[in-house]
Amino acid sequence: MLLDRYVTTILRLRWLVVVFGAGVTLILASAAGRITTTNDYRILFSDDNPQLAAFQTLENTYAASDTVLIAVAPREGSVFDREVLGAIEELTEAAWLTPHSTRVDSLTNYTHSEAFGEDDLVVGPLVEDAASLTGADVARVESIALGAVDLAGRLVSVDGRVAGLTINFVMPENRDLAVIEIGDYLNAQLDAARAAHPDIGYYMTGEVVLNQVLAGATADDLETLVPIVFAIIVVGAALLLRSIWATLAIVVLLVLTIASTMGFAGWTNQVFSPASAGVPIIVMAIAVAHAVHIVTGALAGIRRGRSRDEAIRESLRINVYPVFLAAVTTAIGFLSLNASDSPPFHVLGNMVAFGLLCIFVYSMTCLPAMLSIFPLRAPQTPAGGGFRRHGGSRRGHPARGAERQLDALFR
Repeated sequence: MLLDRYVTTILRLRWLVVVFGAGVTLILASAAGRITTTNDYRILFSDDNPQLAAFQTLENTYAASDTVLIAVAPREGSVFDREVLGAIEELTEAAWLTPHSTRVDSLTNYTHSEAFGEDDLVVGPLVEDAASLTGADVARVESIALGAVDLAGRLVSVDGRVAGLTINFVMPENRDLAVIEIGDYLNAQLDAARAAHPDIGYYMTGEVVLNQVLAGATADDLETLVPIVFAIIVVGAALLLRSIWATLAIVVLLVLTIASTMGFAGWTNQVFSPASAGVPIIVMAIAVAHAVHIVTGALAGIRRGRSRDEAIRESLRINVYPVFLAAVTTAIGFLSLNASDSPPFHVLGNMVAFGLLCIFVYSMTCLPAMLSIFPLRAPQTPAGGGFRRHGGSRRGHPARGAERQLDALFR
């Protein structure tokens, strides 16, 4: 049979197969550093998306809406307090130094004009040197602010409990780097403001902030969530298989698959976003599902008294078609994401489909080779593979013992 001859060749050249698979993985993984993440929400829309086109036309006609809004809210009382006004004044001065900023508007630097006598007109910021204000001065500021239609409901709430500070930006060509610079600077300023004024709450939002949060979410998924899922899979496999060598084989398969998939993403210059950052997790989940079928099949064969290579051969003979069918149908499902209007889902579908190809190839080559190399032993069942019935005892078939254990586990 062709499959038997194929498996015999894989097992005979097992060291060469493992080395060759590792070499291919290293070549693919060498480009993993080329993967980029973006913090521009526009990537969620295709270039010909009509809503995005209308939005870009609006920005080109008038002005881009690259802004940040910082809300300042005291824990108690209103913003019309000497300390709160002083905090807003300090933050306003610091905001002018934000990278790529062009304008800062706040309650304190609001331009107010006031006439004195018949000939004198004084124009200046509404609040100057807040620390020196008297009670009457604060009351005057409150009266002017809540009476100005371009202040009340915009830079200060009508009830006076929250004040706002807006920063406008002109973004350079490299938006991603500029967003990081802006976010880092403003977060540092807000941390300092919170330390200096613990009774005041500071909240930041806006398009620039949204872009930075998207980039942070993508990086967190790739750097934090993936290792956590990997560790859970390894621990779960070790507890269920009760075989160090079987678990190690699955771990190596996961490493080969993830490294190859992410490396391929680097070679093809893929840009990851929160919508596509789940590629490694999805590929890991599918890989362990395929590998467990082959590994448990080999362990069951060894438990029935077969040699290691014979057990591996039998496991592949039983599982090759189901694994192939599952890989193909799952890949078709993920490739259908290319019909989505959102490009990040194209990346998700294509990268997972490539990962499925890697899973099948490595499961049919490196995995059986590793199982043949490792000193694989099948764990004994709790009752030595036997069972008791009606007070008597007899030796049951080891495979039946394993089946009963699995049935009891998932019942």
